[in-house]
Amino acid sequence: RSGAMLVRARQRVRRARLNDRVRLVRGDIRYLPFAAPGPFALVIAPYGVLQSLLRERDLAWTLRAVHAALEPGGTFGLELVADLPSWKEYRKRVSLTGWRRAVGGAHVTLVESVRQDPSRHLTIFDQEFTERRGPRRRTHRFSLTFRTLTVPQMRRRLEKAGFEITALLGDYRGGPWDPRADVWMILAKKPIRSDRTQAGS
Repeated sequence: RSGAMLVRARQRVRRARLNDRVRLVRGDIRYLPFAAPGPFALVIAPYGVLQSLLRERDLAWTLRAVHAALEPGGTFGLELVADLPSWKEYRKRVSLTGWRRAVGGAHVTLVESVRQDPSRHLTIFDQEFTERRGPRRRTHRFSLTFRTLTVPQMRRRLEKAGFEITALLGDYRGGPWDPRADVWMILAKKPIRSDRTQAGS
């Protein structure tokens, strides 16, 4: 999937004439391919991407890699899928239907099921995407699995990785977070002193 998404991203970069300003890099999120101390003032992890790391050690490695990729004083912004543990299970619910805008466009349907695995703290989304063009029908099935991490749990992991938490947000306008918020966002900073301390040790 990453290869196809990068092809589309490169096409959009070319159309926007940003080739001289944007560089797309494919790599392992646990081992970001950048020298430390990193060159970036900002790193973002939207849409619950860190919750797709199902093993604790993978999450720990990723947080360390982000810390290394940031310049001293840089910001890490991440978003969690809100309140996953309370999502109700359901089966075969149509969540999307419509027509693709293309020559000879297809009718598309997305059918979704949700399963909870409380013993492993996982929420699994089983998805079935169907395209119909006249009598022809093609179906893709795939699953998305997320860890049910809360904001306090992620905060502790960030602090263990060397970050300072600067804000917990409950919406995209900077409103305060609480467990009932529809949006769970965390802003964290790489302290300047951490690099100075390491350099002098």
